[in-house]
Amino acid sequence: MLRWFRIAAVAEACSWAGLLVGMFFKYVTETGELGVKVFGPIHGALFVLYGLGVLLSAREAGWSRGAIVLGLACAVPPFTSLWFERRMAARTPQPA
Repeated sequence: MLRWFRIAAVAEACSWAGLLVGMFFKYVTETGELGVKVFGPIHGALFVLYGLGVLLSAREAGWSRGAIVLGLACAVPPFTSLWFERRMAARTPQPA
């Protein structure tokens, strides 16, 4: 489960990057909204998968409630899912 969580965290961060680029072209250069139309739904789905990954990994690894709340909150600001994933990987014992 922790491996799946790592993949979800990285994918969610990548989708953030795509969405931010799409938003730049839509709102700053005003050259089109294709990036937002493509990356918006992708990011939404990966956001949900990341949240599920936090909950399921917390159950498996025995994370505290504070860690769960922090992990869920890290889905909101761009790229913080990567920070949280690295933090929990360092604190969670890896199976032999």
